[in-house]
Amino acid sequence: MNGAHSISEAEKKRIEELEFEPGPVPPLRPVDRFGFLKPAGSPAEVSSKPTSKPQNEREREERRLRKWRKMIGVGGTDWKHYVRRKPHVVKRRIRKGIPDCLRGLVWQLISGSRDLLLMNQGVYEQLVVFETSAAELDIIRDISRTFPSHVFFQQRHGPGQRSLYNVLKAYSVYDRDVGYVQGMGFLAGLLLLYMSEEDAFWLLVALLKGAVHAPMEGLYLAGLPLVQQYLFQFERLVREQLPRLGAHFEEEIINPSMYASQWFITVFSYSFPFSLELRIWDVFLYEGVKIVFRVGLALLKYCHDDLVKLPFEKLVHALRNFPEDSLQPDTLLPMAYSIKVSSLDSIVMHVIPLSGNDSFDLLPRIGCSAVVDHNYACVVESRDTGRSCVLNAGFCQVLCRCIHVLQIVLHFFLPVLVWRNSLGLELLTLLQAHNTLHLPAVEANANLSEFVTH
Repeated sequence: MNGAHSISEAEKKRIEELEFEPGPVPPLRPVDRFGFLKPAGSPAEVSSKPTSKPQNEREREERRLRKWRKMIGVGGTDWKHYVRRKPHVVKRRIRKGIPDCLRGLVWQLISGSRDLLLMNQGVYEQLVVFETSAAELDIIRDISRTFPSHVFFQQRHGPGQRSLYNVLKAYSVYDRDVGYVQGMGFLAGLLLLYMSEEDAFWLLVALLKGAVHAPMEGLYLAGLPLVQQYLFQFERLVREQLPRLGAHFEEEIINPSMYASQWFITVFSYSFPFSLELRIWDVFLYEGVKIVFRVGLALLKYCHDDLVKLPFEKLVHALRNFPEDSLQPDTLLPMAYSIKVSSLDSIVMHVIPLSGNDSFDLLPRIGCSAVVDHNYACVVESRDTGRSCVLNAGFCQVLCRCIHVLQIVLHFFLPVLVWRNSLGLELLTLLQAHNTLHLPAVEANANLSEFVTH
């Protein structure tokens, strides 16, 4: 474990605020079955007793719960054996939704976090109590922004906020390369609603370090490399499976970074209905990140006929505010399960570290098109459709939209500058801090008249 980071006295005083007594308990308000405050103006509960369900529905839920308990065993002792014997049954039942009373335990079992906890007894306490993180001030600042409408996280310095702080601080010490990024709060917050601090911490470790599926720490590393890869892959899948919508997005200069970044960074835990979030997370923890692509494509498919009619401004708003009927789990998820994303594995973005201008000699030899920024050549390779390239700079998307002449200049001349002189490299270095600019693929011997935008 790395040594503790030194912090100033002023910072220490702010951190010590967490040791103060919890703030006042917020006034009681009606909540939904998950603990979220009901919107203002919604009908209050007339009785403290829960509404009784029909007899047949209660019996069906009891049968389902018995099946799950049998599948898990006492404390999860039978889980691995059952998964080996009947993987298709497990997959089908998880896609139907894990019973809420068992969700926390099952998430730990299917993510591999339970094994990590057992192999690292006492580590979490060490990280929380004895280590110091350089990200502590950032964590304190962001805590109140995580699920602010949930009763568990409402009270200032209350149990929920303290637990969230402890988990995020512990991870920022455990993996100092990743540290703390704001989107991590929604992952940790969701987990804390179903398990203890220590369990939530190790599940976060399992996800980011790849205990079962591919590591996800690239979502939060400097430059968000895995987010860039996922967005590129998602854009290709939209063009492949929804060609009319993909063409409309290209015409209106709509890029996935404008609407889908949070889908991947928080795995839909940021602004989607909680009942849908839970069902997605059930599948995500068992099957991996492909469910995020499937759900995203299903949303676009469901709203396809409306989206293809919208101009740029309304399109951006619609992609961030999907209609309520499209977010119903029993409607959206079956559609998502039917979508094939097998071509996802054939769309790969390689990142090759560069050092100095000598690295330009590398590009013709590897036979790939590329865009070079300050530190990296991002070589995007599709085994099925050929090679192309992407430099992310969302600032220029809007600029190109507003100033058409600039779009033409960037489209035809910037690739040549990148390859032929240092001016292009300097310009791309300037754009590096922004989000998404698409450029045509450029081979070393390319002719301007033959440029094709991918």
